[in-house]
Amino acid sequence: MATSSPGTVSVLAYDGMTGFESGIVAEVFGLTWPDIDQPWYDLKVCAADRRPLTMLGGATMRTAYDLDHFAAADTVVVPSVRNPDEPVHAGVIEALRSAHARGARVVSICSGAFALAAAGLLDDRPATTHWRYADDLQRRYPRIRVDRDPLYVDDGDILSSAGCAAGLDLALHLVRRDLGAATANAVARRLVVSPHRPGGQSQYIEAPVATDPDDERLAATLAWAQAHLDEPIRVADLARRTAMSERTFVRRFAAATGTSPAQWVIERRVQRAVELLETTDMPVEIVCGATGFASPAALRHHFVPRMGTSPTAYRRTFRAQQVAG
Repeated sequence: MATSSPGTVSVLAYDGMTGFESGIVAEVFGLTWPDIDQPWYDLKVCAADRRPLTMLGGATMRTAYDLDHFAAADTVVVPSVRNPDEPVHAGVIEALRSAHARGARVVSICSGAFALAAAGLLDDRPATTHWRYADDLQRRYPRIRVDRDPLYVDDGDILSSAGCAAGLDLALHLVRRDLGAATANAVARRLVVSPHRPGGQSQYIEAPVATDPDDERLAATLAWAQAHLDEPIRVADLARRTAMSERTFVRRFAAATGTSPAQWVIERRVQRAVELLETTDMPVEIVCGATGFASPAALRHHFVPRMGTSPTAYRRTFRAQQVAG
């Protein structure tokens, strides 16, 4: 448990934006939950000037924070740009360069990657954006290593996400980096989204909600599976609990979650392993049993592709970050 604030977050507002784009950032970094016992982020919505901004749909907004505040934050977020074909505001470019030079973490969501690119921050680095903009971004900025598939790319101090909804995946990833998996999972539960969506943009039609709200039996079965990850979980057993044939269950499950029952269970087991590695001193062998993996080798096999490191190295890195914090 951290004892100090994870820092300040600034998000850029501009004429013609939608409430959803900045709302993702505000929901994760600005809203506090009384049952999450953790000092939270200090969020500022910033704009290039103090005049009222017109949002999509006719609403207007005004903020007291300008580009100086935007550049001064620990984490600087460009949620999108109004039009990727338009030049980026010179003041925004200067603010992004200033923030990065100072050591801030710079983040783009969706078409916001074009602002980071215009500032030169993505040169010779990996980045992503919405699949419909990826080719244009690569053509205009050939030095960027554009990756068209992932929901987000974490390159340390520069992070980028795909379409706007993928910004939520990236925001939860940042919370996980800063405060650990348990806190990120708690936020995800409040938002009723998966704490970690598998796959990339090729699965852009995947539903982020982990259960079918119109099928209480399926929802109850998934809740049971989540509570019994340490036990053998077979598709036949899940189908029986849902009172469906296996074929019908697999079809309904895929429609509700965007993945297969086996992959869903593996993802939940890995996330549970992350929580135990962060919050307990259990040996890896015990973590295996508590999460339903047959052996440390099986845990490692599924853990490494999802977390980018081994369970043992993950725990060591997390503990080092705690000490540094």
